[in-house]
Amino acid sequence: MLTLQPDLVALLEGQSRRWLVTGSAGFIGSHLLETLLAHGQQVTSLDNFATGHRHNLQAVRESVGEAAWARHHFIEGDIADPDTCVAACEGAQFVLHQAALGSVPRSLKDPQTTHRANATGFLNMLVAARDVGARFVYAASSSTYGDSPTLPKVEDVIGRPLSPYAVTKYLNELYAEVFGRCYGMQTIGLRYFNVFGPRQDPNGAYAAVIPRWIAAMLRGEPCTINGDGETSRDFCYIANTVQANLRAALATQDAAVNQVYNVAVGDRTTLNQLHAALAAGVERERPSLQVAQPAYADFRGGDVRHSLADVSKARTLLGYEPTHDVHEGLAEAIAWYVANAAA
Repeated sequence: MLTLQPDLVALLEGQSRRWLVTGSAGFIGSHLLETLLAHGQQVTSLDNFATGHRHNLQAVRESVGEAAWARHHFIEGDIADPDTCVAACEGAQFVLHQAALGSVPRSLKDPQTTHRANATGFLNMLVAARDVGARFVYAASSSTYGDSPTLPKVEDVIGRPLSPYAVTKYLNELYAEVFGRCYGMQTIGLRYFNVFGPRQDPNGAYAAVIPRWIAAMLRGEPCTINGDGETSRDFCYIANTVQANLRAALATQDAAVNQVYNVAVGDRTTLNQLHAALAAGVERERPSLQVAQPAYADFRGGDVRHSLADVSKARTLLGYEPTHDVHEGLAEAIAWYVANAAA
């Protein structure tokens, strides 16, 4: 279970509230569900298992225990269905909306399915949350920065989107802004930067780079690096992401609401550096294994070259303070990745 900062524990445990977590069987959603239940909250959660897994929910249940699990109501359903969204939002004070199809390559291959989940589904959830008066905290994306060359990325400077996925995530921000202006709704968008950690899916064609590379290393295969390996990302450990969601939901400053924030560390790691760090971690876990040298391929369509976040806005208005850089995050997560790597 993730460890929260003491002040955030006090904020949670000082009052039992009613929450909705969408995408609760997924990577980020399951950690939010686990953290809320572990700290005395009442939680409804929603997932259709398009990308989430029942074993993630079971892992949460085993982690928090039966007494805490009894404060959880699960709905199996699809956010593309408006009635499901209405039912899920009933009684909610806070909505943590994580449900989405989160892959650039998938969106390039099948833009309509991505739009259904990320645009239609998002609007359905926004309407349902508005109608019950819930604060709506949603997973935005660093892909919104598109082709903007500005580094570090600051929230009010974006470029043109580079994929259908990026279009849908920018559309989310536009809808949230309009709902705040037109209906007085409280929304907060969190632009995630390359989140990683336990329960990140190691399987499938659209697995994220860290679990995919670890699986290849364990099979004795070379990892494929798209481009020259000097592409860089601001990798953000899951504990930072959970913290940002909870601080956004519980923020009391008026200026903090109806904003979009970067959620990251504020540090850059190249793919070559990431490969070296993962190889060292895998070899520590499996001393008999010698990791193969990486193979290099063409740059991947829709990818940005460099990504680095300025998190000063989240620090100032939300009280967000990253607790893990990429190396501290990997130190916590590497054993899980090795134990759960794709066969």
